Amino acid sequence: MLEQRDGASRLDRIFEKRSSTGKKALIAYLCVGDPSVDESVDLALACVAAGADVLELGVPFSDPTADGPAIARASQRAIAAGSGLRATLRVAKAIRAKSDVPMVLFGYYNPLFVLGETRAVDEAEAAGIDALLVVDLPLGEGRALRDRAREKKISIVPLLTPTSSNARVLEVRDASRTHPASFVYYVSVTGVTGSSVAPLDEASRAAASLHERIGLPTVVGFGIDSAEKAKAAAAHADGIVVGTAIVRRIEEGQTPEARKSSVTSLVRTLRAAIDERP
Repeated sequence: MLEQRDGASRLDRIFEKRSSTGKKALIAYLCVGDPSVDESVDLALACVAAGADVLELGVPFSDPTADGPAIARASQRAIAAGSGLRATLRVAKAIRAKSDVPMVLFGYYNPLFVLGETRAVDEAEAAGIDALLVVDLPLGEGRALRDRAREKKISIVPLLTPTSSNARVLEVRDASRTHPASFVYYVSVTGVTGSSVAPLDEASRAAASLHERIGLPTVVGFGIDSAEKAKAAAAHADGIVVGTAIVRRIEEGQTPEARKSSVTSLVRTLRAAIDERP
Protein backbone atom coordinates (compact mmCIF):
# COMPACT_ATOMS: atom_id res chain seq x y z
CA MET A 1 0.00 0.00 0.00
CA LEU A 2 1.22 3.50 -0.79
CA GLU A 3 1.61 5.45 2.42
CA GLN A 4 0.73 9.04 3.22
CA ARG A 5 3.86 11.18 3.22
CA ASP A 6 3.13 13.50 6.14
CA GLY A 7 0.63 14.30 8.86
CA ALA A 8 -1.94 15.87 6.53
CA SER A 9 -4.50 13.56 4.99
CA ARG A 10 -4.54 12.84 1.28
CA LEU A 11 -7.82 14.72 1.00
CA ASP A 12 -6.49 17.75 2.86
CA ARG A 13 -3.47 17.88 0.59
CA ILE A 14 -5.60 17.75 -2.56
CA PHE A 15 -7.78 20.66 -1.49
CA GLU A 16 -4.76 22.64 -0.33
CA LYS A 17 -2.98 21.99 -3.62
CA ARG A 18 -5.95 23.03 -5.75
CA SER A 19 -6.65 26.10 -3.63
CA SER A 20 -3.02 27.23 -3.82
CA THR A 21 -3.15 27.18 -7.62
CA GLY A 22 -6.59 28.74 -7.93
CA LYS A 23 -8.11 25.52 -9.28
CA LYS A 24 -10.88 23.21 -8.17
CA ALA A 25 -11.03 19.54 -7.16
CA LEU A 26 -12.69 16.97 -9.40
CA ILE A 27 -14.27 14.01 -7.62
CA ALA A 28 -15.29 11.02 -9.75
CA TYR A 29 -17.92 8.54 -8.56
CA LEU A 30 -18.03 4.89 -9.62
CA CYS A 31 -20.52 2.22 -8.59
CA VAL A 32 -18.09 -0.57 -7.76
CA GLY A 33 -18.87 -3.81 -9.54
CA ASP A 34 -20.54 -2.22 -12.54
CA PRO A 35 -19.91 -3.84 -14.93
CA SER A 36 -17.54 -6.05 -12.90
CA VAL A 37 -15.34 -5.80 -9.84
CA ASP A 38 -12.12 -6.17 -11.82
CA GLU A 39 -13.14 -3.59 -14.41
CA SER A 40 -13.98 -1.12 -11.66
CA VAL A 41 -10.29 -1.02 -10.75
CA ASP A 42 -9.33 -0.21 -14.34
CA LEU A 43 -12.04 2.42 -14.69
CA ALA A 44 -11.09 4.07 -11.41
CA LEU A 45 -7.44 4.32 -12.42
CA ALA A 46 -8.51 5.65 -15.82
CA CYS A 47 -10.43 8.44 -14.05
CA VAL A 48 -7.30 9.35 -12.08
CA ALA A 49 -5.13 9.33 -15.20
CA ALA A 50 -7.67 11.60 -16.92
CA GLY A 51 -7.56 14.19 -14.13
CA ALA A 52 -9.79 13.12 -11.24
CA ASP A 53 -8.38 14.31 -7.90
CA VAL A 54 -10.51 12.07 -5.69
CA LEU A 55 -12.36 8.79 -6.20
CA GLU A 56 -15.77 8.21 -4.67
CA LEU A 57 -16.25 4.45 -4.55
CA GLY A 58 -19.94 3.61 -4.38
CA VAL A 59 -20.96 0.51 -2.45
CA PRO A 60 -23.86 -1.04 -4.41
CA PHE A 61 -27.02 -1.30 -2.35
CA SER A 62 -30.40 -2.88 -3.04
CA ASP A 63 -32.40 0.18 -1.95
CA PRO A 64 -30.40 3.27 -2.98
CA THR A 65 -33.01 5.84 -1.98
CA ALA A 66 -30.79 8.89 -2.64
CA ASP A 67 -29.84 7.75 -6.12
CA GLY A 68 -31.59 8.25 -9.41
CA PRO A 69 -32.42 5.60 -12.02
CA ALA A 70 -28.95 5.41 -13.60
CA ILE A 71 -27.12 4.69 -10.36
CA ALA A 72 -29.93 2.44 -9.14
CA ARG A 73 -29.52 0.34 -12.31
CA ALA A 74 -25.76 0.31 -11.78
CA SER A 75 -26.27 -0.95 -8.23
CA GLN A 76 -28.48 -3.76 -9.48
CA ARG A 77 -25.91 -4.77 -12.09
CA ALA A 78 -23.10 -4.61 -9.55
CA ILE A 79 -24.94 -6.74 -7.01
CA ALA A 80 -25.73 -9.29 -9.73
CA ALA A 81 -21.99 -9.32 -10.55
CA GLY A 82 -21.17 -10.17 -6.94
CA SER A 83 -20.24 -6.75 -5.62
CA GLY A 84 -20.96 -5.29 -2.21
CA LEU A 85 -19.09 -3.70 0.68
CA ARG A 86 -16.32 -6.29 0.85
CA ALA A 87 -15.82 -6.21 -2.94
CA THR A 88 -15.66 -2.42 -2.85
CA LEU A 89 -12.95 -2.58 -0.20
CA ARG A 90 -11.01 -5.08 -2.33
CA VAL A 91 -11.21 -2.63 -5.23
CA ALA A 92 -10.00 0.19 -2.95
CA LYS A 93 -7.05 -1.92 -1.86
CA ALA A 94 -6.14 -2.70 -5.47
CA ILE A 95 -6.30 0.99 -6.37
CA ARG A 96 -4.23 1.97 -3.33
CA ALA A 97 -1.49 -0.47 -4.39
CA LYS A 98 -1.08 1.60 -7.57
CA SER A 99 -2.08 5.13 -6.63
CA ASP A 100 -1.99 7.66 -3.81
CA VAL A 101 -5.33 9.12 -4.93
CA PRO A 102 -7.69 9.99 -2.05
CA MET A 103 -10.66 7.61 -1.85
CA VAL A 104 -14.08 8.16 -0.30
CA LEU A 105 -16.23 5.13 0.51
CA PHE A 106 -19.75 6.20 -0.49
CA GLY A 107 -22.81 4.24 0.54
CA TYR A 108 -25.66 3.52 2.89
CA TYR A 109 -25.54 2.66 6.58
CA ASN A 110 -27.00 -0.85 6.41
CA PRO A 111 -23.94 -2.66 4.95
CA LEU A 112 -21.66 -0.96 7.48
CA PHE A 113 -23.99 -1.87 10.35
CA VAL A 114 -24.24 -5.49 9.21
CA LEU A 115 -20.47 -5.83 9.03
CA GLY A 116 -20.08 -3.98 12.32
CA GLU A 117 -19.30 -0.29 12.64
CA THR A 118 -15.87 -0.71 14.22
CA ARG A 119 -14.90 -3.56 11.92
CA ALA A 120 -16.09 -1.64 8.86
CA VAL A 121 -13.85 1.30 9.72
CA ASP A 122 -10.90 -0.98 10.42
CA GLU A 123 -11.31 -2.73 7.07
CA ALA A 124 -11.75 0.60 5.30
CA GLU A 125 -8.48 1.83 6.80
CA ALA A 126 -6.71 -1.38 5.76
CA ALA A 127 -7.98 -0.87 2.20
CA GLY A 128 -6.63 2.69 2.04
CA ILE A 129 -9.92 4.56 2.36
CA ASP A 130 -9.58 8.20 3.44
CA ALA A 131 -13.20 9.12 4.17
CA LEU A 132 -16.70 7.74 4.56
CA LEU A 133 -19.83 9.33 3.13
CA VAL A 134 -22.89 7.59 4.56
CA VAL A 135 -25.89 9.20 2.91
CA ASP A 136 -28.60 7.97 5.29
CA LEU A 137 -26.77 8.34 8.61
CA PRO A 138 -28.10 11.26 10.69
CA LEU A 139 -25.47 13.52 12.18
CA GLY A 140 -26.07 12.41 15.76
CA GLU A 141 -26.21 8.68 15.01
CA GLY A 142 -23.59 5.98 14.42
CA ARG A 143 -21.47 6.94 17.40
CA ALA A 144 -19.32 3.80 17.26
CA LEU A 145 -18.65 4.39 13.57
CA ARG A 146 -17.77 8.04 14.11
CA ASP A 147 -15.55 7.38 17.11
CA ARG A 148 -13.63 4.62 15.36
CA ALA A 149 -13.23 6.78 12.26
CA ARG A 150 -11.78 9.56 14.38
CA GLU A 151 -9.32 7.10 15.97
CA LYS A 152 -8.25 5.91 12.53
CA LYS A 153 -8.09 9.46 11.10
CA ILE A 154 -10.79 8.66 8.55
CA SER A 155 -12.99 11.63 7.70
CA ILE A 156 -16.79 11.37 7.71
CA VAL A 157 -18.13 13.67 5.01
CA PRO A 158 -21.28 15.64 5.91
CA LEU A 159 -24.03 16.33 3.38
CA LEU A 160 -25.90 19.61 3.13
CA THR A 161 -28.73 20.58 0.77
CA PRO A 162 -30.60 23.71 -0.31
CA THR A 163 -33.15 22.98 2.42
CA SER A 164 -30.60 22.56 5.24
CA SER A 165 -31.48 24.87 8.10
CA ASN A 166 -29.07 27.23 9.79
CA ALA A 167 -29.19 24.93 12.81
CA ARG A 168 -28.11 22.02 10.62
CA VAL A 169 -25.20 24.02 9.22
CA LEU A 170 -24.08 24.90 12.75
CA GLU A 171 -24.37 21.23 13.76
CA VAL A 172 -22.07 20.26 10.88
CA ARG A 173 -19.62 22.99 11.88
CA ASP A 174 -19.58 21.89 15.51
CA ALA A 175 -19.37 18.18 14.64
CA SER A 176 -16.39 18.79 12.39
CA ARG A 177 -14.46 20.09 15.38
CA THR A 178 -14.75 16.83 17.29
CA HIS A 179 -14.90 14.41 14.34
CA PRO A 180 -12.80 16.13 11.66
CA ALA A 181 -14.09 16.14 8.10
CA SER A 182 -11.93 17.00 5.10
CA PHE A 183 -14.76 18.56 3.10
CA VAL A 184 -18.51 19.13 2.89
CA TYR A 185 -20.66 17.71 0.09
CA TYR A 186 -23.30 20.20 -1.01
CA VAL A 187 -26.20 18.64 -2.93
CA SER A 188 -27.25 21.06 -5.66
CA VAL A 189 -30.90 20.00 -5.70
CA THR A 190 -33.49 18.52 -3.38
CA GLY A 191 -33.98 15.13 -4.97
CA VAL A 192 -32.04 12.15 -6.26
CA THR A 193 -28.81 11.90 -8.22
CA GLY A 194 -28.88 12.51 -11.93
CA SER A 195 -31.37 15.38 -11.85
CA SER A 196 -31.37 17.05 -15.23
CA VAL A 197 -32.14 20.53 -13.92
CA ALA A 198 -30.01 22.02 -11.17
CA PRO A 199 -29.31 25.71 -10.39
CA LEU A 200 -25.57 25.13 -10.47
CA ASP A 201 -24.41 28.74 -10.31
CA GLU A 202 -26.62 29.24 -7.29
CA ALA A 203 -25.34 25.97 -5.78
CA SER A 204 -21.75 27.07 -6.36
CA ARG A 205 -22.33 30.33 -4.50
CA ALA A 206 -24.07 28.45 -1.69
CA ALA A 207 -21.06 26.14 -1.41
CA ALA A 208 -18.73 29.11 -1.10
CA SER A 209 -20.93 30.52 1.67
CA LEU A 210 -20.88 27.18 3.51
CA HIS A 211 -17.10 27.09 3.29
CA GLU A 212 -16.97 30.44 5.02
CA ARG A 213 -19.44 29.41 7.70
CA ILE A 214 -18.11 25.93 8.43
CA GLY A 215 -14.44 26.40 7.62
CA LEU A 216 -14.16 23.38 5.33
CA PRO A 217 -13.79 23.01 1.57
CA THR A 218 -17.23 22.49 0.06
CA VAL A 219 -17.95 20.67 -3.19
CA VAL A 220 -21.07 20.58 -5.36
CA GLY A 221 -22.66 17.39 -6.60
CA PHE A 222 -25.79 16.24 -8.51
CA GLY A 223 -26.76 17.31 -12.02
CA ILE A 224 -23.26 17.84 -13.45
CA ASP A 225 -22.98 16.10 -16.81
CA SER A 226 -21.26 18.52 -19.17
CA ALA A 227 -18.34 20.93 -19.39
CA GLU A 228 -20.69 23.92 -19.13
CA LYS A 229 -22.37 22.61 -15.99
CA ALA A 230 -19.05 21.60 -14.47
CA LYS A 231 -17.69 25.09 -14.97
CA ALA A 232 -20.80 26.69 -13.45
CA ALA A 233 -20.75 24.39 -10.43
CA ALA A 234 -17.04 24.91 -9.82
CA ALA A 235 -17.08 28.69 -10.25
CA HIS A 236 -17.28 29.50 -6.52
CA ALA A 237 -17.12 26.07 -4.89
CA ASP A 238 -13.95 24.18 -3.97
CA GLY A 239 -14.74 21.36 -6.34
CA ILE A 240 -17.37 19.20 -8.00
CA VAL A 241 -18.58 15.61 -7.84
CA VAL A 242 -19.59 13.81 -11.03
CA GLY A 243 -21.31 10.46 -10.76
CA THR A 244 -24.36 9.82 -12.90
CA ALA A 245 -22.66 11.05 -16.08
CA ILE A 246 -19.82 8.56 -15.52
CA VAL A 247 -22.21 5.75 -14.67
CA ARG A 248 -24.17 6.40 -17.88
CA ARG A 249 -20.98 6.20 -19.95
CA ILE A 250 -20.24 2.83 -18.38
CA GLU A 251 -23.80 1.63 -18.97
CA GLU A 252 -23.67 2.62 -22.62
CA GLY A 253 -20.27 1.09 -23.36
CA GLN A 254 -20.35 -2.25 -25.16
CA THR A 255 -16.78 -3.37 -24.39
CA PRO A 256 -14.18 -2.69 -21.68
CA GLU A 257 -12.19 -0.63 -24.17
CA ALA A 258 -15.22 1.44 -25.15
CA ARG A 259 -16.17 2.07 -21.53
CA LYS A 260 -12.65 3.10 -20.56
CA SER A 261 -12.33 5.40 -23.57
CA SER A 262 -15.69 7.05 -22.94
CA VAL A 263 -15.09 7.60 -19.23
CA THR A 264 -11.59 8.93 -19.90
CA SER A 265 -12.93 11.38 -22.48
CA LEU A 266 -15.61 12.65 -20.10
CA VAL A 267 -13.25 13.14 -17.17
CA ARG A 268 -10.71 14.94 -19.36
CA THR A 269 -13.44 17.25 -20.64
CA LEU A 270 -14.61 18.06 -17.12
CA ARG A 271 -11.05 18.60 -15.91
CA ALA A 272 -10.37 21.04 -18.73
CA ALA A 273 -13.63 22.86 -18.07
CA ILE A 274 -13.01 23.51 -14.39
CA ASP A 275 -9.36 24.40 -15.01
CA GLU A 276 -10.28 27.02 -17.59
CA ARG A 277 -9.72 30.54 -16.40
CA PRO A 278 -12.80 32.82 -16.29
